[in-house]
Amino acid sequence: MILNKTKTDQFIESLKAEGEDILEVTQLSANQSRSSSSIPRSDPITVTIEENLNVTVKRDGGVSNFDIQGTLALKVHNDIDGFLQLQIEKQDVPGLSFKMHPNINKELFNGQQIVGARDPNRPFPSGPNETNLVRWRIEGLDESFLPLAVNCWPSVSGNTTIVNIEYEASEMFDLQNVVISIPLPALREAPSVKQIDGEWRYDSRNSVLEWSVILIDQSNRSGSMEFSVPAADPSTFFPISVGFSALNTFSSLKVTAVRPLREGSSKYSQRVRLVTAKYEVV
Repeated sequence: MILNKTKTDQFIESLKAEGEDILEVTQLSANQSRSSSSIPRSDPITVTIEENLNVTVKRDGGVSNFDIQGTLALKVHNDIDGFLQLQIEKQDVPGLSFKMHPNINKELFNGQQIVGARDPNRPFPSGPNETNLVRWRIEGLDESFLPLAVNCWPSVSGNTTIVNIEYEASEMFDLQNVVISIPLPALREAPSVKQIDGEWRYDSRNSVLEWSVILIDQSNRSGSMEFSVPAADPSTFFPISVGFSALNTFSSLKVTAVRPLREGSSKYSQRVRLVTAKYEVV
């Protein structure tokens, strides 16, 4: 396994507060455990909002699958705090549809954007586990909505294949911990990387070249890499797998307030994240 680093500035966006009682926590890795244990235990109520991307992009353009699935999960630490309602806000997105837990008041959700129990005298469960209250799905988006487009151009010259690969990121999201994994033919030595924006790592066991960028934001919406290997069929370099995370979502759904129905607390912490479940260029 070979690791190479450039001198480009790299950093991870620090924890940032969004209002006095809302905390968004950066997902340090697309493969990191999705446990909510990083939410401070001092907060009596925690909310996790997550959207998962399932995307298949055609190498010649267009998408064959673009599916987004989201969840709003609640964790209540004390019984008394379970008597509550969540005020939310969201954006209208084409192809967005919601499903609610059977115990959620659908009229309240659709009319006032409030997540509340059908029976207000019945508290939400308390304890160490999260409870999924709302699920949603976004379908039918085209490639203009892709957070990250990846283009790969292999070309054979004599006994060598030169591969130029580039990314173009949407301005909708700042992407963290981006890893673009390119399959390679079986090699006796590492590929020759001639130019790269970011870092590269060669996984010799799996014959994969990983191109990583810690943060893609306004300063580096596009980037490229060029490497060469012994002559190989262009199809060898597909499918390309992509992983990343972000601190905002397509639906922009978030909780703006907790309304206790009894003497419970209104203090809460919130984590909002977009992650890749499967994101491929085929």
